[in-house]
Amino acid sequence: VQTCALPILKTDMYAAMKSGEKEKASALRIVISKLKDRQIEKREDLNKEEILKVLRTLEKQRKESVEQYRSAGRDELADAEQIEADLINTYLPKMMDEMTIRTIVEDVIKETGAESMSDVGKVMPVVMKRGANQIDGKQAQTILRELLD
Repeated sequence: VQTCALPILKTDMYAAMKSGEKEKASALRIVISKLKDRQIEKREDLNKEEILKVLRTLEKQRKESVEQYRSAGRDELADAEQIEADLINTYLPKMMDEMTIRTIVEDVIKETGAESMSDVGKVMPVVMKRGANQIDGKQAQTILRELLD
């Protein structure tokens, strides 16, 4: 992975190891491993969008784990997953707020002429493209469903 993200991640991992931050070092090791796995699958360097996709997937997995652990009463495991999710989030661009997402969704609904839930398939791809990796798809879909109901 010859991108600007990997050297930063490695530097941060080594710093965490030196300072004794085991959880941070471990989480960064996992992130670096996933990025390298993806690069091997692709057989070429990852671009920025692909790196962001891997990071978002890892963050989403951690958040889902937090929910599952909390519902099972395993707060110590949930806390560990939350720490990893927060760490991964520091390497992601800031997500758009709800009002910005709502404005984009409303604009795309007008442009595409969407009128019902059957039009979700033509609205969502445009919304996500406009968001340029800064829109939470789940949140955008919730807003879209609310507006098309």
